[in-house]
Amino acid sequence: MTTLKHLAVGPLMANCFILGCEETKKAMVIDPGDDVKEILIALANESLKLEYILNTHGHFDHAGGNNQLKNATGAKIMIHKQDAPFLNVISAKAKTFGLNVANSPEADKYIEDGDIITCGTIKAKALHTPGHSPGGLSFVIDNMLFVGDTLFDGSIGRTDFDGGDYNTLIKSIQNKLFSYDDDTKVYTGHGPATTIGKEKRYNPFCKIK
Repeated sequence: MTTLKHLAVGPLMANCFILGCEETKKAMVIDPGDDVKEILIALANESLKLEYILNTHGHFDHAGGNNQLKNATGAKIMIHKQDAPFLNVISAKAKTFGLNVANSPEADKYIEDGDIITCGTIKAKALHTPGHSPGGLSFVIDNMLFVGDTLFDGSIGRTDFDGGDYNTLIKSIQNKLFSYDDDTKVYTGHGPATTIGKEKRYNPFCKIK
């Protein structure tokens, strides 16, 4: 059985997700962008031991808490190789928003398309979904998709950042994400959750009739 905890972290209100295995009490955190103290409290409240820090991409609002969270827990940082360079410029990028954020440590492991990350009874399948960033990842866990800034409720991720590409993003959504059942729950990088079926029908950027 998997427990799911959601926190909206940092000034940009990025969605951070804590997934815990009730049987082993092992846990993974997806996109700890900020507010690490709150993440640690949430872990402690469920008596969870953090094993993995998964970054859907390397932008500071999603990976800005890597340094503090790794120092506190010893968890392994995992990201796609093509987004790993962003971890070294988190501080510089955050300063353009007037924020003071530490760079992330180097990744402990690079994630590739199709990799399975096992954490207790939790199995997270990685999908390479570039477009918002070159190494953008989504994670499939049970009937849930954690998509970072690839897809939003009624919208899509920006493609005007370094390495972004609109056509690539649309292909990632249509070829990878939309291959899942309509009732698949989609947990986005900002804002409310949605479903694959809803986005197929109503998302003006990529709806499929």
